[in-house]
Amino acid sequence: MKKISTRIWILIFTFLIITVVFMYVLTDFLYERLYVEDTEDMMIEVGTKLQTMYPGGKVTDEFIADIEHYSNYSNLNIFAVRNPRELSACVPFDIDYETLIGPEDRQQLLAGHYVQKIGYEPRFDRQLISVVLPLVDQNRLEGIIYIYFPLAKISELANEQVVFLVGSALLFLLVISFLIYKGIRHIMRPLSELQRAVEEISDGNYGTRVPVNSRDEIGRLSSTFNKMAASIQQEDEAQKTFLATVSHELRTPISYVKGYGEALHNGFIQEEQKEETIQLIVREANRMERLTNELLQLARMENEQKEITLYPIPLAETLREVQKILTHQAEKKRIALHLDADDALIIKADEIKLKQVFINIIENAINYSNEQSKIEIVAMENHNNAQIIIKDYGIGIPQEDLPYVTERFYRVNKARSRADGGSGLGLSIVEQLLKQLYGKIEIESKVEKGTTVKITLPLMEEE
Repeated sequence: MKKISTRIWILIFTFLIITVVFMYVLTDFLYERLYVEDTEDMMIEVGTKLQTMYPGGKVTDEFIADIEHYSNYSNLNIFAVRNPRELSACVPFDIDYETLIGPEDRQQLLAGHYVQKIGYEPRFDRQLISVVLPLVDQNRLEGIIYIYFPLAKISELANEQVVFLVGSALLFLLVISFLIYKGIRHIMRPLSELQRAVEEISDGNYGTRVPVNSRDEIGRLSSTFNKMAASIQQEDEAQKTFLATVSHELRTPISYVKGYGEALHNGFIQEEQKEETIQLIVREANRMERLTNELLQLARMENEQKEITLYPIPLAETLREVQKILTHQAEKKRIALHLDADDALIIKADEIKLKQVFINIIENAINYSNEQSKIEIVAMENHNNAQIIIKDYGIGIPQEDLPYVTERFYRVNKARSRADGGSGLGLSIVEQLLKQLYGKIEIESKVEKGTTVKITLPLMEEE
């Protein structure tokens, strides 16, 4: 299988060969159009000027002598004769009079026009160009001026330089081919490195990167590849961390259920402790169920390609329904839920997903609030958006933990979260849900002062 660099080199070399062939054809064309035509024009010009020396009447010996004298100083062969048949005695080759001046040619000469011929002359072994100009007086052809010139061959035009030209052409091809080869290798090197890097990544070496040495298309491709590789590596590390965390999260409740289940089965638990043991098994089973459901929900949201259908929802009514759902849970810790919502706020959302967002956040507020405290829920308009503020007066979150609280399985206080049955997935789910609803979340907190969660959702546009 040929490399792309080899294909490019062959393509360019082919173009060079085509160029050389084209130059040969062009040279031949120029030979015909420039050299031959230029020679013909020169002969006609000289002949026309010599015609002006003819005074009329019979062609005299003096006129013929003058023409011969001029021919001695010209690179053309020029003769003046009274009868065209006399040319056989003048030129060093055989002339067929009927071929030289046929009936049509004679009429053209009588009309005062010249006759031009090109033919091969074996004696000279080359093309011969000739021009016949008439000497006419009172519609009588008194004589002719005959001019001929053996055309040089193309090879003869540069006979001394032909070896040099051929050698130079070959040397040019070799040098250009070598430079093209080196240039292509230089250009293709980043692509070769990209190919190697792709193969390494396909083998699982996600830390592979390629150097970016230019700002052209290949340089931008290398830069994009590095970004893609970094993204793949990050995703791979996140997946490994995710799987390790899931395994760790499930291992604890499974070990509890397995251990206490075996103890009950083997009769190691005393009668008065059986109820407590069964409650512990149920609690851990509920934790596993909740964790599994949350993991499945996260997976569905991350893989969900199509947009969800949004429709008008009265925000205050939805918040009141969530308040009713969580009132019993709050009363267990004697926490008051205060709601202040603008009834005029209408947003476009999905009611189920919206309720899940509020339930997750308010449940967190309840779980991490002190007993006999309160949670304030306010909904108002802010810069053409609906802003929902949920504020508690609980244990708060340290500043160094705030940037990470929406990451999967992140816990600020792991011991307390486990005791409360938290999985560390609640805020991750909230963040994903808000992305689907075109909303955003901001969290502010101070330790032992409480936490404020601000949710921004777009209001329904007025038509």
